[in-house]
Amino acid sequence: MMRCLVGTTKGLCVFRNVAGKLALEQIHFKGLPISMIHFDRNSGTCWVGLSMKHWGAKIFRSKKDLNEWQELTTPIYPAQCNVKPGVPASLRLIWSAYFDAHSGKLWLGTEPGGLFESMPDGQFELNQALWNNPDRVEHWFGGGRDQAGIHTILGHPQDRQFLLLGVSCGGVYVSRDGGTSWQMKNKGLRADYLPEPLGPYGHDPHALEICATQPDTIWQQNHCGVFVTHDGAETWKDVTPADDYGRYGFPIVIDHQDPLRAWIIPAESDDQRVAKDLRLVICHTNDGGQTWIKQTRGLPQENCFDLVFRHAFDRREELMCFGTTTGNLFVSNDDGESWSHQQSFLPPIHSLLII
Repeated sequence: MMRCLVGTTKGLCVFRNVAGKLALEQIHFKGLPISMIHFDRNSGTCWVGLSMKHWGAKIFRSKKDLNEWQELTTPIYPAQCNVKPGVPASLRLIWSAYFDAHSGKLWLGTEPGGLFESMPDGQFELNQALWNNPDRVEHWFGGGRDQAGIHTILGHPQDRQFLLLGVSCGGVYVSRDGGTSWQMKNKGLRADYLPEPLGPYGHDPHALEICATQPDTIWQQNHCGVFVTHDGAETWKDVTPADDYGRYGFPIVIDHQDPLRAWIIPAESDDQRVAKDLRLVICHTNDGGQTWIKQTRGLPQENCFDLVFRHAFDRREELMCFGTTTGNLFVSNDDGESWSHQQSFLPPIHSLLII
């Protein structure tokens, strides 16, 4: 039985899928803001990040039953680390995670732009190769948040040394040696808000997905469109829908069996951040972005202010779920052909994961 983990600003809500309907099963960390959810299917382990006003960022771990949570050591920036000269680095947010089942290592992406890796003693160590990369100091900057942050960490299903990062207003970075060195991979991306839109720096990937069966294909919903690569992030191709639905938006999900299939949820521009044309629309492609189809059945088509964040849309098999900043939860059991509104009055939803 599939379950849907919904991370809100007031706790982690666990829904079970029963005959296509979501039923609330548990609430964890009630009243506390969830900043991140990560689940490893091999070990059946779940991690969640919390972002508390008084106690700061925390991380917890549980097995799949989610009955007992263990608090882990919080990452700490070394005393000598500065975001930029004169600005000491201090942990603000645990935004992403990736668990390497082969090594047993947990990677954490944070704001302000630090990548941490777990050590055998349970402590987290800052990845110095990325932190000391000249790009970070000279070219990363804050977008929707005050400082650049690592919102996505992806591994490779066949290459244990491969890691890919999505950096808010920093771009895409790849390591092919397990994090020892990093290369910027922004060729083909566009940043319309900069004086040099096609330059190498300042790009803002909102969400990235790597295809499990054909990992050279990676999809990206960017601040300035939808992009795809078929050469492992060496070059990106703009496949934004011709009507500009998807020119701005946050989430993207893909079909891990067919690298040409993807779904996005368009939004209005960065200064408005509402549903595109106040309509909640899913755009779907079956041909690698050459053509796009709008899927709207069951979704509100007028006066809709809902926004879907980058981590709040997920797909597993033909089950799709997404949650919005106005606390609405939608479900599709037919790959987006039709949708049902399952929950209202939830707190703002920032993350969602089907397990």
